[in-house]
Amino acid sequence: MNTAQTLGVEPTPLALLLLGRNADAASERGVDCPGDLPAPSDPDLVERARAAKARLGDRVFVLGHHYQRDEVIQFADVTGDSFKLARDAAARPEAEYIVFCGVHFMAESADILTSDAQSVVLPDLAAGCSMADMATGEQVAEAWDVLTEAGVAADTVPVTYMNSSADIKAFTGRHGGTVCTSSNARRALEWAFGQRPEGAGKVLFLPDQHLGRNTAVRDLGMSLDDCVVYNPHRPNGGLTADQLRRARMILWRGHCSVHGRFSLDSVEEVRARIPGVQVLVHPECKHEVVAAADHVGSTEHIIRMLDAAPAGSKWAVGTELNLVRRLADRYAPEGKEIVFLDRTVCFCSTMNRIDLPHLVWALESLADGRVVNRIEVDPETEHFAKVALERMLALP
Repeated sequence: MNTAQTLGVEPTPLALLLLGRNADAASERGVDCPGDLPAPSDPDLVERARAAKARLGDRVFVLGHHYQRDEVIQFADVTGDSFKLARDAAARPEAEYIVFCGVHFMAESADILTSDAQSVVLPDLAAGCSMADMATGEQVAEAWDVLTEAGVAADTVPVTYMNSSADIKAFTGRHGGTVCTSSNARRALEWAFGQRPEGAGKVLFLPDQHLGRNTAVRDLGMSLDDCVVYNPHRPNGGLTADQLRRARMILWRGHCSVHGRFSLDSVEEVRARIPGVQVLVHPECKHEVVAAADHVGSTEHIIRMLDAAPAGSKWAVGTELNLVRRLADRYAPEGKEIVFLDRTVCFCSTMNRIDLPHLVWALESLADGRVVNRIEVDPETEHFAKVALERMLALP
């Protein structure tokens, strides 16, 4: 039985729309979904990776994000979500090289939090993040000018999701804001609203509209009417000055191309197909999906919940497929049935750019004394991004 059948999903016959090409009003799908990953890399590469890592010894520290493919994750010294991994890197000052098996913004965060004596390496520079790319420094600066002209900038505190570029984190730091993760977004928003007189404050939430909306409505008790969406591709964000003045949450028009694919139909279909199933989704999913789910939480929360689940329980999980597949395999011996929420297979295409050939090349280059694909954040950007990150770390 292949992976798709095991997880209760069916390969999609057609590639989905590519980001930035056309638009599909009924969908937020933005990556190519061929149905499954290619066959594993040449087994000889496994031995080469082991040999290079052994040559480097304690000089190298390999970080593996939960969404990485198994052939890469097997070489990770630690696994986790993006911020946990960046902090793990900072806690290993003796490691000369930090090899980050994730995407670009994660490697930037690791560079910000580690010392100048350490080199952060991203095995494939093409491993970006479609969500992070939906907000550029220039776009956000222009949006701030729009808020200023509307007379609301002074009342607005920016909060950026960890899944953003160093430039956006630095913007947030310069303007008195903070960074958040999917697990502490509520605390970050409570802090941000507390920076202004009660009832007067606003938050500009970057770059994921869904995490911002879900946190405001589910956790803080706001209404959907308190939220507006700023579209950087329309004049004034597609909003009037009056709409900006009335809003409490100004949500950037960004989303995760994996989590954005889950729909209310996905939830209804899996409930009909698997009686007694519990639906567990990430807060980057659309609001109607989160509202229909049984449980909502960050990647780490999803892992903990499935770990604690009783034998014989059934789960449909709305997050990246590499992780869902790994959890399904891990807990199958305990009698837990774990399936992907959507019937069509979709991996995070940018995460999966980090494959074994790229990892072997990076490790062998380092072992030979050549630092490749180093990620370096310029000093000014690093300073203000660190200000925003430190505000997050100081959250109660």
